[in-house]
Amino acid sequence: MRKLSLAAAIVAVVAFSACKKTGEGEYEVQKPVIGVTTDTVQTPTVEVGTDTTQVVTPEVRVRKPGDKKP
Repeated sequence: MRKLSLAAAIVAVVAFSACKKTGEGEYEVQKPVIGVTTDTVQTPTVEVGTDTTQVVTPEVRVRKPGDKKP
């Protein structure tokens, strides 16, 4: 079990050390292909905004048993 977790830790360190951030939403990734090639990967951007919706609710009248009907 220790060998497996040690191997997983080594793989994680190698994977994270091969990437570096070059700009907003851009990462430079080095791939081991008989030598090393460097590619720039652009991550997608997500726009977050607010949306307001008007909801019309009905008016509910509650009559007590002693009240007269209108």
